[in-house]
Amino acid sequence: MNRHPSLTSDPISRLTWQIALPMSVGMFFHTMFNVVDTFCAGWLGTEALAALSLSFPVFFILISIGSGLSQATTALIANALGAEDTEDARLIFTQSIFFALSAGLLLSLLGLLCAPWLYKQLGAEGSYLRTSLSYMNVILTSAVLFLVPMVLNAALSSAGNTRPYRNFLIAGFFANLALNPIFIWGLIGIPRMGVGGIALATVLIQIGGASYLWLHVRKSPHSMNITWQELIPKWKVLSRIAAQAIPASLNMLTIAMGIFVITWFVKHFGKEAVAASGISVRIEQIVLMPAIGLNSAVMSLVGQNFGAHKLDRVREAWITNVKYGAGMMVLGGLIIYLVRDPAMRLFTSDEVVISHGKDYLLSASLTLPAYPILFVTVFALQGIKKPSYGLWIGLYRQLIAPVIVFHTLTFSLGWQLWGVWWGICLVTWSAALFAIWLGFKKFPAVS
Repeated sequence: MNRHPSLTSDPISRLTWQIALPMSVGMFFHTMFNVVDTFCAGWLGTEALAALSLSFPVFFILISIGSGLSQATTALIANALGAEDTEDARLIFTQSIFFALSAGLLLSLLGLLCAPWLYKQLGAEGSYLRTSLSYMNVILTSAVLFLVPMVLNAALSSAGNTRPYRNFLIAGFFANLALNPIFIWGLIGIPRMGVGGIALATVLIQIGGASYLWLHVRKSPHSMNITWQELIPKWKVLSRIAAQAIPASLNMLTIAMGIFVITWFVKHFGKEAVAASGISVRIEQIVLMPAIGLNSAVMSLVGQNFGAHKLDRVREAWITNVKYGAGMMVLGGLIIYLVRDPAMRLFTSDEVVISHGKDYLLSASLTLPAYPILFVTVFALQGIKKPSYGLWIGLYRQLIAPVIVFHTLTFSLGWQLWGVWWGICLVTWSAALFAIWLGFKKFPAVS
C-alpha cells in the first residue's frame, strides 16, 4: 500500500519531482489552453488577436489576486501541517474560501467599472474597444469562479498533492478545444459570439474545475464536512491570511502593471507589435512550463519544513529547486531560439507580426533561465512567511527599472522596439542576481 509522501522527512529531490511534475504538466495544458484561445482569435483576424493581448493586463489583475490568496493559503496551511496543527489548517482553509468569495464579488464590480478606461489608455477605440470588452466583460462578471479553484488547489498542494489540479487543467484544455468553435461561430444553434465566446468557454470550464477540485479537497482532514457556519468571517484568521496574501497579490499585480508598461511602449509601434507581443509571450510560456511546477514544490516543501523547524531542509529545498529550474531553462532557451520562426507562423500569417515576434523570442531565449531563479526564490520566501521581499523585487522588475530602461533604450538610444525586447532581458537578469543573493542570506546554512 502506497503511503502519502512526508514533506518533512522524505528526500527533497524526490519530493520536488513528485510535486512539481504533475503541476508542470497541468500548467503546460493551461498554457496550451491559452494558446488555443490565441489560435482561435487569430482566425477572427489581427484585431481579435490584439484584443486578447490587450485584455491580458486586465485579466492578470484578477489572476494576481487569486494567486496571492492561493500562495498565502498554501504557505499557512503547509506551516500548520508541518507543525501538526490540523485545527489551524482547517481555519485557514475555510476563511480563505470566504476571502475568495468576497474578493471575487468586489473584483467583478470594480473591473466592470474600470475596464473601459483602462483599455482606452492602451489605445483601444471604436471596434477595437468593443471587441476587447466583449471578451473581458464575461471574464470579469465571473471573477469568483477563478478565485475559488485557486484556493481549493492551495489546500491540496499544501500537502504536496498536485495531481487533481493537473487533471482539471488537462480536462479543461480538451473542453476548450470543443467549446471555443461552438461559441465563437455559433454552432449547434448557439448564437455567434466571436471573442466573447472564447471567454464564455473559459467560464464554463472554471465551473467544472471548481466542482471537481472540491470533491478531492473534502477528503482532507482540514476540510471534511465544512459547514456554512465555518465560513462566517473570523477577523483574526482573515488578518493572518491578508498579511500573506496582500504582499503576494501586489507582487503578482506588479506583473500585470509590468505587462501594462510593456504594452504601453509596444503600442507606439502599432497593432502588429501588440499582437506579436501577445503571441510570443504565449510561446515563451510554453517553454517555461517545465519549471513552473517548481514554484508549488518549493512552497510546499519550505512551508512544511519551516513549520516543523527543519531549517536545513528549507535551504536544501530552495537550492535544489533553483538548480533544477535554471538548468531546464538553459535548454529551453536553446529550443526557443531554434523554433521562433515556425512557432510564430502557427498563429498568424502576418509577416510584420511574425518579424516582431521573432525579435522578441530571440531576446527571450537568453532571459529564460532568470525566471525560475526569481520565481523559486520568491515562492520560497512566501513559504517562510516573508512575502514582502517578493513585492519589492516585483516593483523593481516590473515598474521602476522597465520605465527607465525601456525609455532609455527605445527612445533615447533609438533602439525602437528592440529596446523593449532587450530591456526585458536586462531587467529580469538584474532581478534574478539579486534574488540569488537574497536567498543565501535568508536561507543560511545550518551548522
